[in-house]
Amino acid sequence: MPVQPSPSAEPEQPDDAVPGAAEEGATITPYRDGPLIVRGDFRLVDQDGAEIDPGRRTVALCRCGKSGIKPFCDGTHKRAGFSAPSAPSRPRPAAQLRDVAGD
Repeated sequence: MPVQPSPSAEPEQPDDAVPGAAEEGATITPYRDGPLIVRGDFRLVDQDGAEIDPGRRTVALCRCGKSGIKPFCDGTHKRAGFSAPSAPSRPRPAAQLRDVAGD
């Protein structure tokens, strides 16, 4: 189902909402073969620092690059055959450097 920003009042939290996320700031969840789901208190800005109003506290951000409403997801990743894991397949290089430096 496409997720679009809406000027309506804050929606009810979905059943899979992360408990306590609002107190801790934002939680970003990469969905397998889908968007990044951002929940909680966050600020969305473009590369020039101009604020983008998400219209709600939970949004889906495009990862496939095909959405017609970027930076938001419109579900196009399904038709485009986008494939990506939910978790990294290997450690980030910076994490490896920290581990070596800490030895």
